[in-house]
Amino acid sequence: MEFRKLGRSGLKISEITYGNWLTHGSQVENDVATRCVRAALDAGISTFDTADVYANGAAEEVLGEALKGERRESLEVFTKVYWPVGPGGKNDVGLSRKHVLESIDNSLERLQMDYVDLYQAHRYDTETPLEETISAFADVVASGKALYIGVSEWTADQIRAGQALAQQAGFRLVSNQPQYSALYRVIEGQVVPTSRELGLSQIVFSPVAQGVLTGKYLPGQQPPEGSRATDTKGGAQMISRWMRDDVLAAVQELKPVAADLGLSMAALAVAWVLQNDNVASAIIGASRPEQVTDNVKASGVRLPAEVMAKVDELLGDVVASDPALTAASAPKKRPA
Repeated sequence: MEFRKLGRSGLKISEITYGNWLTHGSQVENDVATRCVRAALDAGISTFDTADVYANGAAEEVLGEALKGERRESLEVFTKVYWPVGPGGKNDVGLSRKHVLESIDNSLERLQMDYVDLYQAHRYDTETPLEETISAFADVVASGKALYIGVSEWTADQIRAGQALAQQAGFRLVSNQPQYSALYRVIEGQVVPTSRELGLSQIVFSPVAQGVLTGKYLPGQQPPEGSRATDTKGGAQMISRWMRDDVLAAVQELKPVAADLGLSMAALAVAWVLQNDNVASAIIGASRPEQVTDNVKASGVRLPAEVMAKVDELLGDVVASDPALTAASAPKKRPA
């Protein structure tokens, strides 16, 4: 496992992060989730990402239990705040001072930890003044409950405004957590250049495009039973944009590229996002320990320029790259 610095900070994280979105506390049993975490630790992963909204707090609980007994100083644990938690009342969502300060305490209780290494704004809150949100994050850092602050799926303009206020408040935003893969490249035009300028790294999710880049979904055929595309709890909705025959056919063309490199399709997809020097880490998820073992083979892989060009050629017109998609996919108002 190789490690990279997170933004313009001194913190180093594993270039592959284990995340438990859509799995722990919902899709897989707790003992399987624990085995996946053990597989991640055995593979050299030291960085773990979760959020309070995942399985309405259950994912944080499962992760905390799975990491119990590990040397805390050797781990980097990330969580997030924004989406509705608990009963979903009027103040159980967003980035108000009330919700941020209550949520960090609740997350730490579920994780059974005294602090998280990175606390992230899970989306931008259009209903709360940015000054209020940044002030609350400053207090979270001052209290020692989070060591660093990041954001997730913020636009370039939102990142710029947030960083300016953060510096006035005595800290810096160090990261952004966006969706990024060989199929979904919307951050490349604006978010990545702005982040480079302001000292933020990307911690990217869905590097395998919710499983599509594994090549297991075939054009003209029904998705395999038990796959994410058949998951009615949320996975099927997330993956639906890629379940078109033109996308699936283009992905199949990547199989010989991966084979020539001695990589699985999933490992190729993870290695592809890690070629971007603004990416500090790629988040992988797993419902089986062997998926972790396979994905970590992407660590340290340097893809030749001709391979990167070949991926561009084969995926062609099915790639999403419009920078406006970051703003378009964000909530215009709080969901509660």
